[in-house]
Amino acid sequence: MADAGDAKPTPSATQETSAGLRPAEQETNLVKNPLGDASSEAPASESKDGKPATYTEAAANAASTAASTASAAASNVFAMFGGGAKKERKVEEDDDAKDEPSGSSKAQKKEEDDEEKADDEEADVEFEPVVRLTEKIDTKTNEESEEQVFKMRAKLFKFDRDSKEWKERGTGDVRLLKHKENGKTRLVMRRDKTLKVCANHYVTPDMKLSPNVGSDRSWVWNVAADVSEGEPEAQTLAIRFGNSENANLFKEAFIKAQQDNEALFQKS
Repeated sequence: MADAGDAKPTPSATQETSAGLRPAEQETNLVKNPLGDASSEAPASESKDGKPATYTEAAANAASTAASTASAAASNVFAMFGGGAKKERKVEEDDDAKDEPSGSSKAQKKEEDDEEKADDEEADVEFEPVVRLTEKIDTKTNEESEEQVFKMRAKLFKFDRDSKEWKERGTGDVRLLKHKENGKTRLVMRRDKTLKVCANHYVTPDMKLSPNVGSDRSWVWNVAADVSEGEPEAQTLAIRFGNSENANLFKEAFIKAQQDNEALFQKS
């Protein structure tokens, strides 16, 4: 005979029915609500207002916490290998370095400041001449007794008989000078800057101005005695002006000087 304490309780009809139907109900509930009944689950955490949070809210909070943790970890990794905030700080340092002058610029600026300071501090010193020139020396040009009746800028050439070519003698002002006492007119031309004489002769009636190779701003004439080199010498000269108008003005003044000198040469 079995012991009463070892007897197992016999399930009731209701319990057997409930046990038999429980698996089917669980499958039905799982299809309707895969996450389960939120009301039957234990709260995972508390919501912002202090009330217990449901399973969905707990899952959302856990996901947010995981994302924040991953972002912080990524920032730490970037910072460790030269990224993130450290890179931004480097950019700021580079900008500061651009604004700050380099060593050579500082040295140059210091040198300029020193020069300006030296100029400001430079003393105003006056030096007395050792020798005072009391006499004024007059330079004679042998033109003091003559008056200028014509002046025009031009370029003078001389024909070289040996090489059979024209050679330039100089550029300057060609002038016609009339003597105040005897009235004779001569042609004088000096080079620019050096003022060296390159033509010096009387305008005689036998001279004839001819166009130079058909040019309307250049004239050619023969001189029996040009003394520009010191000794009288026969020369063939050519003169060229800036335009034909100036060339014609020279020709008119030249012919007038010939006419004035013709009567004077006959008397002498």
